This record gives sequence, structure tokens and C-alpha cells, in this order.
Amino acid sequence: MDRDYLIDLFSEFGPVVLRRMFSGYGIAADGVNFAMALRAGVIFRVDDLTIPRYEAEGAKPFQYETKNKTVVVKSYRHLPERLYDDPEELAAWAREAVGAAKRAAAKKSGAKKRTTKQAAKPVPAKVRTSNAKPSAGKKARAKAAKRTTKSKKISPKRATAKKR
Repeated sequence: MDRDYLIDLFSEFGPVVLRRMFSGYGIAADGVNFAMALRAGVIFRVDDLTIPRYEAEGAKPFQYETKNKTVVVKSYRHLPERLYDDPEELAAWAREAVGAAKRAAAKKSGAKKRTTKQAAKPVPAKVRTSNAKPSAGKKARAKAAKRTTKSKKISPKRATAKKR
């Protein structure tokens, strides 16, 4: 599939951004990648809300071969053949694919936010009893601090080089 064909195919849907990808193009709209156009045809992003519609049409999940196995990507499905000749209905399916891509992105960013919030929680400091010795970590940090202050002194040769 070439660029002109894809732009014409999605003309009823609206403007799309095509980016070179593998053996074809990644297709994006509203800031999300929602489809791929590869040798195997056009493949749309799906989720739990849209999969039943694809199954009713007999659309198979996207899959590809590696040296050792066949990888099935359940989040993408092939576009039913009849939609290549029906730009209006293809536009409706494309809008659903954009919705699925946005929901997946929101779910993914929500998971990142949760893990970031958990990591940002302060860790309680260990309480030291009066008889306990300071940890070896503190001693090591103190020695390292002394070393860095010593290394910051400028040698006479460096001082003359800086003046020039």
C-alpha cells in the first residue's frame, strides 16, 4: 500500500499522519497510533469494547513470524475486507480504533502514575539507639566528601593554564 492510497482510504475519516514502520506505515490521528498498514493489510487497534465487532466480522488478530515462533498481537486486528470499499463505514471503525488507542494510552499512563506515586513516598528513617555505632555507610560518605573537597583544589600548573 502506498501513501496516496492510504490517504484516500481514510479521506472520510479525516487527516491522518503516516509514518514509515516495518514494511509499511503506522497510522496516527489525535496524537495516538491507531492503525498499521503492512503487507498483510490495514490493522486497527482494538480493546475489550471493540473486539466483539471484529470477531463478528471474522477479523483475525495481527500475527507475525519470528525464527522460533508465531507472535499473536491481540491488541490489533485486521480490517474486514468489505471496509476497503466503504470509506464511510471505515471512518466509523477508525474512530473506534482511535478510541481504543486512547483508552490503552490512558491505562498505560495511569499505571505509570501509580508507580511514580508509590516511589515518591518517603521511606521512614531507621531510629538509632544511643549505644549504637553510626553505620558504615555514613563513615564512607564522610570519607568520600573529604576526598572530593581535596580534589577540588587547583594545582599550580592548572592555575597558570586558567590565567592564559
